[in-house]
Amino acid sequence: MRKIPVYSHPAAGWPALLSSARKLMDYQTFLRGSVSVFKSNQPQGGFDCPGCAWPDHKSHKAIDVCENGIKVVASETMTKKADAAFFVRHTVTELQGWSGYELEHSGRLSEPVYYDAAQDRYLPISWEAAYQCIAEQLGQLDSPDEALFYTSGRVTNEPAFMYQLFVRCFGTNNLPDCSNMCHEPTSVMLGKQLGVGKATVKLEDFEQAKLILMFGQNPATNHPRMLEILAHSHEQGCRIISINPMREQGLRKFRNPQKPSHMVAGQSDDMVDEVIQIQIGGDAALLTGIAKWLTKNKRINQDFIHEHTLGYEALDVWLRQQSWTDVERGSGISKEQIIAIAKLVADSPATICTWGMGITQHVQGDDNVAMIANLLLLMGMIGIDGAGASPVRGHSNVQGDRTMGIHERPARKLLDSLERVFKRPMPQEHGYDVVTGAKALIAGKLKVFMSMGGNYAVAAPDTSAIQQALTTTQLNIFVGTKLNETMLYPGANNLILPCLGRTERIITAKGEQFATIEDSMCQIVPTQGNLKPVSDTLKSEAQIVADIATHVLESGSAIPWQAMSEDFDIVRDYIAQAIDGFENFNQRIRATERGFHLYHPARHRVWNTDSGKAQFEVPQYSITYVAAQMSEATLSFKEQANDIDNNDDSQHDTQKIWQLTSVRSHDQFNTMIFGYNDRYRQTNRRDVLFMHPDEISRLGWQKGDPVMVTRHANKNSSDQPRQLGPLVLTEMDIASNAVAAYYPECNDLFDLDTHAPDSHIPAYKSTTVVLQRVAVDASVAEPVS
Repeated sequence: MRKIPVYSHPAAGWPALLSSARKLMDYQTFLRGSVSVFKSNQPQGGFDCPGCAWPDHKSHKAIDVCENGIKVVASETMTKKADAAFFVRHTVTELQGWSGYELEHSGRLSEPVYYDAAQDRYLPISWEAAYQCIAEQLGQLDSPDEALFYTSGRVTNEPAFMYQLFVRCFGTNNLPDCSNMCHEPTSVMLGKQLGVGKATVKLEDFEQAKLILMFGQNPATNHPRMLEILAHSHEQGCRIISINPMREQGLRKFRNPQKPSHMVAGQSDDMVDEVIQIQIGGDAALLTGIAKWLTKNKRINQDFIHEHTLGYEALDVWLRQQSWTDVERGSGISKEQIIAIAKLVADSPATICTWGMGITQHVQGDDNVAMIANLLLLMGMIGIDGAGASPVRGHSNVQGDRTMGIHERPARKLLDSLERVFKRPMPQEHGYDVVTGAKALIAGKLKVFMSMGGNYAVAAPDTSAIQQALTTTQLNIFVGTKLNETMLYPGANNLILPCLGRTERIITAKGEQFATIEDSMCQIVPTQGNLKPVSDTLKSEAQIVADIATHVLESGSAIPWQAMSEDFDIVRDYIAQAIDGFENFNQRIRATERGFHLYHPARHRVWNTDSGKAQFEVPQYSITYVAAQMSEATLSFKEQANDIDNNDDSQHDTQKIWQLTSVRSHDQFNTMIFGYNDRYRQTNRRDVLFMHPDEISRLGWQKGDPVMVTRHANKNSSDQPRQLGPLVLTEMDIASNAVAAYYPECNDLFDLDTHAPDSHIPAYKSTTVVLQRVAVDASVAEPVS
């Protein structure tokens, strides 16, 4: 393989500090933002950083925030406002042409506004008039199921509980949230196999682990606080293997800004021992090979399997049926490499499997998580120190929102509990998730859309279709801190309701309030902003939910909405009654600086599954699914090409189909674009297509060439081909026959019909595409040859 120019410095270090300082200045919030940085993740009177869901260590530091977190804090603490004067200067049509970066930097939303079609502008509206509009439009629905209530993971526990309660009192379970687009396979499969769809580990387990297998993760960009514990684990003798189609440079070494010796002397810590560069979508095949070797060689924990599990026999039969040829074809690596990993697993007394969305966001995402759980169960690595399942969530409270009841498919136990506590019936029918909700929106089945944070249309596939569908509704309601693309496609009535940010103080008639969040490892921690709100017009999310509920639901409701919004202790008392694990919530959250850990049955080898045992699962898809899809797409491409020119097949006899995956840059958080500098990948633009330099040479192309990316429609689909570009060809150490582009810009290459079967997660990480180099005169497209 040809040597690739790479980012040669360790992750973090001085570049991270300089980048953080520049971002605070870029948002013109150096002093205000710096005050919040010192309060981020602090145990007493501090707020939980909204930058990720990585847990806080039991020992805290004076500054306990990463570069990514500082960027999020800078974004939220800016004092520039997207107020009435801003909307006077800019029509909605004009704003539709703005980039995500430009919208992100337009300022904080500071007063409620509504869309005036005659002027094509947002105009100020009083809170009371906005609530009356909402009550009127919701009251005109033929069914509560004609409304969709989306939630972002930025919402804290208390308003999330109130929100789901309001929606269910209104009469629907249409409660999709961003989990549907990130870790839904984790929730579904771990729930099915272990009884709880969450991490079985605590942060302290990383200090005792002897082997860490990292699947589909890029922590240096997406959750940099993880780097410190990885470096520490490695220093303690833990072997760390990264399994990823991309060799991410931020995982090579870590220069810890908290260590003076690192910063002054230029020292750094190693993190990853080896990178296993599988093909895109090859995780299940790799895990199958590992499990196949372990079972055949009887290097598994038979006692644990016998005492705690069911389904081993069926899995064993399936494993024996899988050929090594298919394992190699499906994973993209050799049998010898797979056996080497299997031997490490067999010899490890304490193994953690940790994963991100590189595992979940596939058609076979459910299978990927199932095979990780199968591996841990084969080895008895659930319920012992230093071992277990560690999914790493993105948004800081996406897991907590689910725990609070934000779920389109609620468990019967939750509904029964809500009915018992609030003395009123709850809807029983499952609601829409993100995918089915978007389809219903596009089909015209929904008349009201409400978003509690988030950027629904841009985060989901088929962005353009969703944006167009939003213009056909009777009412759209957006609660948020910043303007985003989804807000710019108004229906007959369109409201933007500005809320307080995580860094700002919530002061009510009952005094200053604090909220809570749940991190990736089931720790419930308090969060309390310290800044004066950027505008006196802002309301807390809890207040907005309470006000809407008061206006929409029947008068005389026994639920004290306003009292809850003024005193979060009342909300927590209700949570304690309704949600398992939160008994004595108010007392426990105040008992220690770092809150409390939710009881996780599987961690104690208690299995809350249908059978009462941990469950092995046989994958639903073939382990050669990705390879088969590429072969099918190649045949389809040739057929389409031959239809155009039956006499010229010379250009179509080599590799034509590529596997495309979406990635996030180092200068973004979800759909929030902070800037254009992806430091570790050494690019300063977002319109790029990443490809291995050997592949570029094989094609006779050059770095910097403009390339069109086309996803051809499946032969069984009525969908039309989708095209993106031209994108600038950029070098990256990525698996052969694979390319990558930035999310969310590439979202229209993905569709709502291509998703995992049970979890419905869209396949953002894997689709087949055709590449065409644009000729120098920009008028002729040169196909791959």
